[in-house]
Amino acid sequence: MGTRIVEGILYLMGRLPLGYHRWWGRRLAWLFRSGLRYRQDVVMTNLARSFPAKRYDELKDINKRFYTHFGTVLTEMIWFGACRGPKGRKRLHDSHIVEITNPEEMKRIYDASSQIMILQAHSGNWELFGGINEYTYGAPMFLDPAFLAVTYHRMSSPLWETIMSHNRPAPVMDQGFHGYVASDNIIRFVLENKEKKFLYNFIADQYPYNGNDCEIDFMHQKTKTATAAARLAVKLDMAVVYLSYQCREEGGYRITFIPITEHAKGMDALDITKRYYQLLEVDLEEQPWNYLWTHKRWK
Repeated sequence: MGTRIVEGILYLMGRLPLGYHRWWGRRLAWLFRSGLRYRQDVVMTNLARSFPAKRYDELKDINKRFYTHFGTVLTEMIWFGACRGPKGRKRLHDSHIVEITNPEEMKRIYDASSQIMILQAHSGNWELFGGINEYTYGAPMFLDPAFLAVTYHRMSSPLWETIMSHNRPAPVMDQGFHGYVASDNIIRFVLENKEKKFLYNFIADQYPYNGNDCEIDFMHQKTKTATAAARLAVKLDMAVVYLSYQCREEGGYRITFIPITEHAKGMDALDITKRYYQLLEVDLEEQPWNYLWTHKRWK
């Protein structure tokens, strides 16, 4: 009952215009940054270590812009959760909240591959991936929601676990989508569907949880990372694509798909993982606020 009540409130809030949510996002940014000082120490430590050449006043500016971005992500997520069914998908499409710069490249790779693995980070608004088919604007839609899978890390709260399982894939829930897969079940899911042409979306920049990790250089620091996603791609000869998620100055986001390999078989999983982090580092140097600096990526 509690879950239904919270979902109902969030859905009603989500029906409000996108501009309203962004306005509240800026108010939330002030609350998190200056009122609650939510993880301020973590954010400043991460920024200082990741950008050692920047002066303190530059880091403070990045910090401020990050919290504005963070608040916007949270409120856009509520708006996105109400984009359900045909009317919701049209609302999502008409908003132009995300634009794909090269859908034809992604379609080419999809047509030429048996399966695809997309690696993305906590940049842009990572919660909006479930609306991927609505962001092509005139180019052919290349994904069947029945063969789309997104991975996630289980939440400790059963209430929020349920709410997010309905919110993240909201636009495709009525289109045969059944690929919302917890990270601890993904290997089984992939092997059970290895004969089907799935597109897998992995958020690959989290601190490794399963103990099967290695160390790479990322943002001027030794960084532990897991190679499980890349090893799956090698095993099943998937194409591997990096999803570059940039913020637009006028608001909203721009996605570019960058191929890492079109045939992973025979490659070293660590080399694929390193290339992913190299591409992510380029994006962060260009837009340093555009990342989830509150998470404890370096422990």
